Amino acid sequence: MSKSLPSIRTRLAQALVGWSLLWTVAVSMAVWLAVQNEVDELLDDTLQAAAEVLSGPLSNNPQAESLPADHDAGSEHPPPLPSGRFAWQVVRYAANSRAEVLMRSPAAPTSALRDSPSPAFGDAPGWRVFGMSLADGRHWLYVAQSHEERHEAQLEVAFSAALATLAVALLAHLWLRARVRHELLPLQRLAQHLRAHDPASTGATLGKAERQELQPVHAAIDALAERLARRLAQERAFTSHAAHALRTPLAGIDAQLAVALRECPPALQPRLQRVRTAAGRLQRVVAALLTLFRSGAELQRQPLDVAALISRLPVEGLTIEVQVPQALSADADLLAAALLNLFDNSLRNSATQVTVSTPTATTLRLDDNGPGVSAGRRSELQRALAAQAYEGSTGLGLMLADLIARAHGGVVLIPDVSRGFAVELRLGY
Repeated sequence: MSKSLPSIRTRLAQALVGWSLLWTVAVSMAVWLAVQNEVDELLDDTLQAAAEVLSGPLSNNPQAESLPADHDAGSEHPPPLPSGRFAWQVVRYAANSRAEVLMRSPAAPTSALRDSPSPAFGDAPGWRVFGMSLADGRHWLYVAQSHEERHEAQLEVAFSAALATLAVALLAHLWLRARVRHELLPLQRLAQHLRAHDPASTGATLGKAERQELQPVHAAIDALAERLARRLAQERAFTSHAAHALRTPLAGIDAQLAVALRECPPALQPRLQRVRTAAGRLQRVVAALLTLFRSGAELQRQPLDVAALISRLPVEGLTIEVQVPQALSADADLLAAALLNLFDNSLRNSATQVTVSTPTATTLRLDDNGPGVSAGRRSELQRALAAQAYEGSTGLGLMLADLIARAHGGVVLIPDVSRGFAVELRLGY
């Protein structure tokens, strides 16, 4: 579960980023459309207001009839518009509909903005125009703003609005990330509890959940742990009882075979010896199972003299060389069971010699002089051990050795060697 939390956080963060971007784009488009419409209305209102401001002085201007067409309005004429971004014209239309510009601002074009009298709003090439008739009815006032100015104003306002939207979206994104991280903290702490949780312990529970919505999760995990602990206890009890039940008859079989070997004709002795060897191997397997699945037993780590431990093991037909410069800390019974099964593996694979060494204070290594395995088979065995997929992939010896190494908090590794076969038991700390 703890390994999935970073993935959950990553997916939530990606979803937040995606939704934030989508929300930002959608809001920005909405802001752009709203700003464009509102700015157009505001600028049109400004044009109309400017025309109303100018219409009074221009309607009372007695010189309007006599001014030349190219006359520019000076300081003695109506004041400039407040924004400084507008142009205006006073146009007279003759009987033949010819438009004559009587007055204009410096920025206004020399030709009439409208060829015919046109009230209200309209567009001329490059201009947005508002027209109104002056008091005498013969003259028309046109106040205009260039399309370039309007577009610039729209862009400035829209850009400012977009920046504000992005800032809000960024703050919302950061806030959401912080909230998600805060909401995931109980899951992280639950993962930490699970790492230290041992369902095999009597009465082990996760306890009360930090959040009410996590209480069903706690209850489900406790129920699962209880079922696993019960199943594990049953399996340990069965294995222990089965091993005890087998050990006595196997010892009797070995004793009877030893007597039979002394009394039988020489021609039958090789066959009986093979039977006794098989019975001895079965005894070692039973002993390993009995040791590994001790019902309710805890790991008993202690400093071990590996050479002394090996000297007490019943190994026949195999020369064992011990090169152990330092003591190991391990459970003596479990380590003996692992060694017995690994020695038996070497024997069955035609090895005659095994070298036992300790490369580190927590590693026990066995190298034999057997035929070894191919690189592909070695990789297959290593993958099976790493995944604990023993069935159909590893023999009983490697499986038991791996289980014993894991009981010590370690693993079994199969190093690549040029000759023979090698196994390393990493026993943890």
